[in-house]
Amino acid sequence: MTFEDRVVAVVSSLRPGEVATYGEVALEAGSPGAARAVGNILARSGGTLPWWRVVAAGGRLATGKEADQARRLQSEGVPVVANRVQTLRSVRSWDGGAAPTPHTSRRGVRGRGSRGR
Repeated sequence: MTFEDRVVAVVSSLRPGEVATYGEVALEAGSPGAARAVGNILARSGGTLPWWRVVAAGGRLATGKEADQARRLQSEGVPVVANRVQTLRSVRSWDGGAAPTPHTSRRGVRGRGSRGR
């Protein structure tokens, strides 16, 4: 099964009212860090997948599709304010443990050369 096939399976499994980030979809599809690739796959899907259930880190809606995505999410009971999902939290678990939230850094600490040291 290709990465694209796995992304399609993950996104297709999102139920109404369930929201995941691009990064969470990538992680569940077996490629942590491939959030941008998830976005590209959704963009190429031609609307055949429930793309509106996938948001950017921090709950941000898809650029250029905010109104449509907000309308669809709100119709499923997901609160959206100022183009952000308001109650974003991980709702899926991949290995039996809690899934990372978009508000949690994987590294937790800035590495060398980071701004704002």
